[in-house]
Amino acid sequence: MELRFTKRNQTLIAHISGEIDHHTSGELRLKIDRALEQISGKNIIFCFREVTFMDSSGIGMMIGRYKQIQSLGGRVAIACASPKVADIIALSGLGRLLPDYDELKAALAYVEGREAE
Repeated sequence: MELRFTKRNQTLIAHISGEIDHHTSGELRLKIDRALEQISGKNIIFCFREVTFMDSSGIGMMIGRYKQIQSLGGRVAIACASPKVADIIALSGLGRLLPDYDELKAALAYVEGREAE
């Protein structure tokens, strides 16, 4: 699993590649929490363009970040999930909590509370 961050205003964009499983989800959670704190972030977008696999540990990590962001009055979204990862999100019911967008631009519009361009 590899992780890099970009930010826009108070939004942290987590660009994740590889597998999100019980071996990597704890490290991912710590790094995301640290990055959110450093930028005083209130929103997060999980960019899954290069994620090849995700298990229940990844779902749990995302739900934890969702609860954290909700307590700050922010929003969380998923962007660019591959069909395989999108199926996992749908089957888990996570899609009812976190909107999933095909493009990063649309996810940014959602978390920033504006209309998609």
